[in-house]
Amino acid sequence: MAKNRPEAKQAGESRAAVLERLISSYQESYYNGEGDISDGEFDLLWDELKALKPDSPILRRVGMDAVDGFPKARHLIPMGSQEKAANPQEFRAWAEKTAPSVMVVQYKLDGASMELQYEQGKLRRAITRGDGIIGDEITRNARRMGGVLEELDIPFTGGVRGEVVMTHDVWREKYPDKANCRNAANGIMRRKDGEGCEDLTLIVYDAAAGGDDSFFKDEREKIGWLRDRGFSVTVTQEFTAVEEVIAYRAAVAEDRKSLSVDIDGLVVKDLYTDMADLRRTRPERQIAFKFDLETAVSILRGVEWSESGATYTPIGIVDPVRLAGTTVQRANLNNPDMIRALGLKIGSLVTIVKRGEIIPKIEGLAPGYTPSDEERDIEFPTRCGSCGSALEDGGTRLFCPKADCPKRLLHRLEKWISVLDIRELGEKLIRQLFDKDRVRYIPDLYTLTAEELAEYERMGELSAAKVIRHIRTPRELPLAVFIAGFDFEGVGELIMERVVSAGYDTLDKLKSASVEELAAVYGLGEITARTILEGLTEAAAELEGVLATGIITIAPPPRAEEQPLRSFSFCFTGELASMKRSEAEERVKALGGTAKTSVVKDLSFLVTNDPESGSGKNKKAHALGIPIIGEGEFLAILEDPARASTYSQLPAEAASGGKSPQGELF
Repeated sequence: MAKNRPEAKQAGESRAAVLERLISSYQESYYNGEGDISDGEFDLLWDELKALKPDSPILRRVGMDAVDGFPKARHLIPMGSQEKAANPQEFRAWAEKTAPSVMVVQYKLDGASMELQYEQGKLRRAITRGDGIIGDEITRNARRMGGVLEELDIPFTGGVRGEVVMTHDVWREKYPDKANCRNAANGIMRRKDGEGCEDLTLIVYDAAAGGDDSFFKDEREKIGWLRDRGFSVTVTQEFTAVEEVIAYRAAVAEDRKSLSVDIDGLVVKDLYTDMADLRRTRPERQIAFKFDLETAVSILRGVEWSESGATYTPIGIVDPVRLAGTTVQRANLNNPDMIRALGLKIGSLVTIVKRGEIIPKIEGLAPGYTPSDEERDIEFPTRCGSCGSALEDGGTRLFCPKADCPKRLLHRLEKWISVLDIRELGEKLIRQLFDKDRVRYIPDLYTLTAEELAEYERMGELSAAKVIRHIRTPRELPLAVFIAGFDFEGVGELIMERVVSAGYDTLDKLKSASVEELAAVYGLGEITARTILEGLTEAAAELEGVLATGIITIAPPPRAEEQPLRSFSFCFTGELASMKRSEAEERVKALGGTAKTSVVKDLSFLVTNDPESGSGKNKKAHALGIPIIGEGEFLAILEDPARASTYSQLPAEAASGGKSPQGELF
């Protein structure tokens, strides 16, 4: 029987917590070692978490911290993740929005990414993908691989990107105990003794010149340049028509088993090189066009309704089946319309597909299957588990329409506090205020007084005063952050940044936009566009109420010259002499930079007046190769932001006057 009670949400949240733990434990081996699980198994876990908990911090990771034991080094250009198209329809949608006149199409090699860095034509270092920003320097191992050139025929300074692969013949002859060629290559390339690296080959597909974005005018010239240098280059073709690419994909998929190395799709790029796009976390001018999806057949035994905000999403429970290298028991059903259109019932024999961007999906009834009289209709929830209101079946979405549903209101408050990083206002306190009807809407936060907060459990006058001080600290928020704080279903900062970048960079412009106009923004679509506009209408009173306080204001659209630190992030540890930490963080944000509360893989600087301390932040910064600077250097950056580029190129200890195991970076 389908679950439509509050327990369904609890089950979903429990599953999400399990997925987060599993992904965290697998990531190191997945990105840096042999891999405890296959690509398909890892993707399945990742995509299921994305469906259950799209705002999970685990999903914001590009890769994983580099393996301990190797020196660390930064990539010349970040190794981000690619957009994916799992079928021709998704590829057509990308091509329509991107509109490339000429498409460069390459085999998508299934190996381990590596960047070679050259100075004046000589190989200086080879770096694994790592977290996409910093990887392991495995130069000694790389020099033993086929396809790695020790010296170029020209004095080139920059990076060459490629995939380390193992051929099927070598795998069958020497490493049949490994799950596949990719796992074998991943483990061998990181061996401390380098043993077996001679069995690996680097096949390249990209290059970038240090400090010269115009060195390559297009991808055709780049591939020719790589071939002229003597590199082994992945198979590359050019097409002008979308349907030609789709036909080519079908032909390659048919023949790929005869290839000497594994490929799992095609990479399609705009002919013209856009270095700014390549530096994005997910470049928009290229896409991974995956091969046809693996399918399996199972029996639909039940449906759980996962609650996320106001929306109830159906998840099919099926008999265990092997799919993409893992055992699947849950598959997405998307929405009520899909259930009705496919004619699904409890007991139906269904086809399950492993897709690229979501958890396994039930595509429909199995081919040739004839429904039986023993099947039962799928029960839809009819009432909100929180407020008891009748749920609204919008076809593509089953949701609670009540704007003041307690679950929705509390979640919005928690999201606002999280976005503004008001750490002193903890979850327990906000729930107490909510349960006592003192704070129901975001503007209510700005009417609180220290005197009344002092009466709450474990507060006291000093703690209460601190909370109020942080709530009432004037803040000028970017429009993307401001809107994300109001918790519109599935709309976070990244989506809003795309909207702002598309020209809807003021609240008035956003309110005046139509669904069709917003849907045309790359990566949105009609459903997300409608969600944004409906959210603005629903939360209008709260939006106006927050702005009316005068404490929160929306920053005007910034000019590039006003954000000199937009590519840098800072974390502070210990006391600063010249200002409070909160002031330092605000000054960083005012210059377009990011202030972080912990040392993470993509951090630009750790600021401390005690660089030799044994604090956890210092140790982690050293381990990750993150520059550690003192307050003097930080103040110099505030005075002259151009200094940030100089300091960011220094190794972790060199930035604070010590030695670094990482070596010089260019």
